[in-house]
Amino acid sequence: MPVRNRTSALTALTAAVLAAGTVLTAPPAGAAPRTPAPAFLSASQLPPHPTSSWTAGPVTDGFPEQLGLCVSTEGVPSYDYRHRQFHTDLDTGAVQLTVVTGTPAQAKALAKHYDDLIRTCADRIEDTTPDTEAEGRDYGTLPVEEGARVRGLHTETSWGATDIALLSVGRDGRTVTVVQWAQMGNFTHAPVTAFKKTTTTAVNKLH
Repeated sequence: MPVRNRTSALTALTAAVLAAGTVLTAPPAGAAPRTPAPAFLSASQLPPHPTSSWTAGPVTDGFPEQLGLCVSTEGVPSYDYRHRQFHTDLDTGAVQLTVVTGTPAQAKALAKHYDDLIRTCADRIEDTTPDTEAEGRDYGTLPVEEGARVRGLHTETSWGATDIALLSVGRDGRTVTVVQWAQMGNFTHAPVTAFKKTTTTAVNKLH
C-alpha cells in the first residue's frame, strides 16, 4: 500500500509518546556560531529497496516529526536543526536530521543524549501505549569521525500492525546527525549492513 495513503503504527505511536511527555536531560546551553551547513544523504545512499527507488525531499529547517517516537527537542537548547525526508513508492521511508551545536563537547553530550533516548525508546513505548509491544536491539558502533551507533526498534500493536525501524546517531566535531529508516515488518526485514553503510556516509558528509 502506498506510504502516502497509510498511517503506520509508528506514526500513531509517535503522537502517543509525545503526548505522554518525557523528562529529558539537556546538555549545556550555548549559541552555535554560523558555519557552512552540513551536507545530507542523497537518495542513492540509502539502503536499496528491492522493488522501488528512493526519492529525496528538500533540505528543510526544523526538527522532523518522524523522529518524535524516540527523539525530541524537549529540554535541549535551540540548536540549528535541519532535516531531509526520503520515501519509496511503497511502505518504506527515511529521514535524516543534522544538528549544529556550539562546541564539540556540546555535540558529544547531545549525541549521547539522543542515543540514550533511542536505547530506552522501547520501554517508553510500552509504558505509554499498553496495547503495543516494543523491542530494541543494539547493532553496535561504527568507526567514523567521532563515532556513530546503530540501533533497531520493532513495534507490534494488539491489532496486528508491525513496524521495524533502524536508527543511528553519529557525530563529526560539533555537528550531530540522526538517521532513521522504517517500514512495515520485523527484524528479519531490517537491512542492517546497508544501513550501517548509510550511517557511515551520513557522518562523513557532514563537513
